[in-house]
Amino acid sequence: MILEMVRANGAVSLRELARVVQTSEVTVRRDVRALEAEGLLDRRHGGAVLPGGFARETGFPQKTHLASAEKAAIAELAAEFVEPGEAVVIGAGTTTQELARRLARVAGLTVVTNSLLVAQALAHANRVEVVMTGGTLRGTDYALVGSGAEQSLQGLRVSRAFLSGSGLTSDRGLSTANMLSASVDRALVQSAAEVVVLADHTKLGTDTMFQTVAPDLITRLVTDEPAPGEERAATELQALADQGVHISLAGPHAPAPRPRTRDVGLPGQRRAQPPTRPHTHRPPGTAVAMGEQGGAGQGERGRAVDAHRR
Repeated sequence: MILEMVRANGAVSLRELARVVQTSEVTVRRDVRALEAEGLLDRRHGGAVLPGGFARETGFPQKTHLASAEKAAIAELAAEFVEPGEAVVIGAGTTTQELARRLARVAGLTVVTNSLLVAQALAHANRVEVVMTGGTLRGTDYALVGSGAEQSLQGLRVSRAFLSGSGLTSDRGLSTANMLSASVDRALVQSAAEVVVLADHTKLGTDTMFQTVAPDLITRLVTDEPAPGEERAATELQALADQGVHISLAGPHAPAPRPRTRDVGLPGQRRAQPPTRPHTHRPPGTAVAMGEQGGAGQGERGRAVDAHRR
């Protein structure tokens, strides 16, 4: 059953496996080790993936069912970092889609996105303005990619970028399995004063082909607490904290990674300035094309380390 789930989804968390096979995570972890020894799958922090080194891209229908409860908790916590009147960019992904649903209640918000699903989640929010990039539709994740998307982001400046991906490590940062998606995500990063990565525990320690956000560019990571006994996942979080990334854990009993130095900026970096609302005469709740939208307040990425529990 474990092999069938991994083959069907590409990647499955230990929690999800334990729930489906109705046993403990300790038992599932032992079975996963045995299957890995036979070369039938590869273990990752908190889960298992198809064998073959770099993790393959999982189809969108499968992604929606993978760590769904954790993604909802991450999105709920990430939404607390968005203030009324801000301008933010949101990348494509199932976790960012969950975030968009919760941002529908934030007044005066402007959201720039290349994701049709993010735009759809905010389509009926009366006090939120949605700005879509241009580009070519990538049907596997309902996102706009290509040169059109990247060019439409040139000259844009917003307070924060919220991004997800296929993998996250302390060595390479956030990565994805698709080159076009990675290129657009890098353009989204360039437009923001701060970068917030949303990644559930199944992404920790997973490395995929195309880097999107280097570790030194990540301002904050919002994730769920590692499963009991997942020392490697906790080690990965600690390594990111030691590099100056804020670690915000969506979970009531999450051990907070403690940095070697606390609240110390990295050399040559300054804290982000408060964002300003971009000037527009469009009615709220409407999507407009890139190029009709003004820029937002400018600032630099701040670096510090803390932990938020929820």
